Amino acid sequence: MSTIRRFAEIHGLDAPMEGSHSNTMDSLETREDLKSILPYLPLILRSSALLWPPAVVEALKSLARGPIHSNVDSGQVLAIAISDLRNSLSLPDSALHPSALNGYALYFDDLMSRDESEKWFGEVVPQLADLLLRLPGLLKTHYQNAVSFHGMETGLRLLESQQQGIVFLSQELIAALLVCSFFCLFPTTNGGANHLQEVNFDNLFASLYDFHDVKQENKIKCIVHYFEEICSRMPMGNVSFERKVLPLTNRPSHISFPKANFWSKSSVPLCHLEVHSSGLIEDQPAEALEVDFANKCIGGGALRRGCVQEEIRFMINPELIVGMLFSPAMADNEAIEIIGTQRFSDYSGYASSFCFCGNYKDVKGVDSMGRRKTRIIAIDALSRVGKRQYTTECLLREINKAFCGFYDQSKRQHYENLFVDSGFSKAEFDEGIRNSLGNSMENLSTSFQSTFETSNNQPMRDNERKWNDHNVGIATGNWGCGAFGGDPEVKTIIQWLAASQALRPFVLYYTFGLETLRKLDKVVAWIISQQWTVGELWEMLVEYSRQKLKKQTKLSFFNWLLPSLYDDDDDPLMIDESFT
Repeated sequence: MSTIRRFAEIHGLDAPMEGSHSNTMDSLETREDLKSILPYLPLILRSSALLWPPAVVEALKSLARGPIHSNVDSGQVLAIAISDLRNSLSLPDSALHPSALNGYALYFDDLMSRDESEKWFGEVVPQLADLLLRLPGLLKTHYQNAVSFHGMETGLRLLESQQQGIVFLSQELIAALLVCSFFCLFPTTNGGANHLQEVNFDNLFASLYDFHDVKQENKIKCIVHYFEEICSRMPMGNVSFERKVLPLTNRPSHISFPKANFWSKSSVPLCHLEVHSSGLIEDQPAEALEVDFANKCIGGGALRRGCVQEEIRFMINPELIVGMLFSPAMADNEAIEIIGTQRFSDYSGYASSFCFCGNYKDVKGVDSMGRRKTRIIAIDALSRVGKRQYTTECLLREINKAFCGFYDQSKRQHYENLFVDSGFSKAEFDEGIRNSLGNSMENLSTSFQSTFETSNNQPMRDNERKWNDHNVGIATGNWGCGAFGGDPEVKTIIQWLAASQALRPFVLYYTFGLETLRKLDKVVAWIISQQWTVGELWEMLVEYSRQKLKKQTKLSFFNWLLPSLYDDDDDPLMIDESFT
């Protein structure tokens, strides 16, 4: 019995009965989830079965028997094999980047050592071919074991825009799908209409050949290492991909897209915010939802030349890549949450200095659904809007985007009780928090502090943690800044407000040493001392932004809010002109 099926039985979720019609291959032809994703898969559905074409089966069997039988013992021959597989699937050569096959030859023949190459072609490639041969069976098992999770289907399908939905995949199935990406077997003619990213690796290898970029070589090293690791020991957990939606219109069973007065009237207290001037989000030691500074199409330039926060995360946790196959672009009221991906690679550097640094041993614990307790939330910020970022419209867009990602839909009824009617008292709110989270905000803060004292800022093993699902905070940083041109101080406050409103107990904020945020810890301490609510801090942010638009101040938000903190500075902290 599968892990997901066992979870369904324990928690009373809907699962198909053994031997029922929904478990038979006959049902594949009528499954709406499969119908939605089938145009994007390289398999065919024939006689109630998912199949590879016969020519592909023979080619894969040859590859699986090793280079003595297939003659695939070099990057150049591998490139020919990829081209032949694509021809057997009737995939046009025009859909493949013209430099892709040269990129495969360059990497495996020139950049990989002789010993590594012999192991790759002698051991890894045959196992990858065998995994592809098993893909139809893995999908059959997947659909047989699909269950309903909180009223949502979990089978592999297109997670369409404006439709709340979740997909559960085994790590083994994800591995097989990523091998399809490596061999460039996914059709690419259907993705544009649904704003889907291309998931074949042709652009990744083509960029290596066209630009001979060192960071591109190191990105490929991460992918190659992933394949080596799964061939050595296949992970047997699960990963979930969820599209989260804040409906634009009121619906009985959902928290809808908040308006400005929702924020200005909020009586919710601000949560704990811990400032880290060094360290990385993915290394955070607590139970936290880790923010992916995403492109609206998740993955961004991961399979092209991109190499900043999101793209790096997709390289060191390659299972994230498969989400690009079925996750159309996010709208302003959407976010995508991924739970369970495993980290395989260590690294150093950023952007042009990115460097693969060998294997990473992921010791994260596993939840009751077989998912690693790595929770990633993809939220896309506005890009290059300049001074418009200070308009109420843009402030609302950003805070609602973060809130969509941060709020926990399992607490929907509690949110409705607290937030729809904003007339509740502070005492009523505290009572509601205690009932929902099992702790007062003060106890959560104390527990949070003791967690860090115990861990000495080092990651703890799962059995040492005291957190439960209700105590999951937010780990984030300079979201929407850098290349996106956002004001770091404003974006910090927006994320803090959204996390507080979402009833998250804490925020771990990583500044990455950004000079603009050098006094963030002091600003946060002062704001907390004022005992402001979300609504009160929101109103201060709106007033500051109004003055910025009218050119009534040139100060940064922190300097404007707390000028005494900057009295000793030689120059008042002015707003960076690049933000406007």
